Amino acid sequence: MREGTTPVGRRGELLRFIVVGVASNAVGYGVYLLITWLGMPPKAAMSLMYAIGVGTGFVGNWRYTFASRTGFRHAAPRYLAAHLLGYLVNLGIHFLGDRLGLPHQLSQGVGICVVAVLLFVLFRQFVFTGPPSPAYR
Repeated sequence: MREGTTPVGRRGELLRFIVVGVASNAVGYGVYLLITWLGMPPKAAMSLMYAIGVGTGFVGNWRYTFASRTGFRHAAPRYLAAHLLGYLVNLGIHFLGDRLGLPHQLSQGVGICVVAVLLFVLFRQFVFTGPPSPAYR
């Protein structure tokens, strides 16, 4: 039985997701603030940081957060699809923030929080579920 199928296991997944997410998003948000301060347009900076975060987060979430035995070929395309949806939501929050006259820093901060919740649900219910890879049989 996968650890996350019990209430204690689900809390463990959530705690690991929070630890990994807070650490990576704190660094990413700091870099976002720096590169926008240096002159990069906010949406371009958000896009760059999102691409870097997707690349670095896969292994941590696949193996550490969810301790998934799902094969790479099953999980990776779903992971990318989940992040594409997350990216579009984050970008939409930036456009909404622009329409409301909010500072881009606030829009990105809200985007990080909203997308984190969305991704946790998608990772748990869609991405890291499925048949174990042959290496785990």
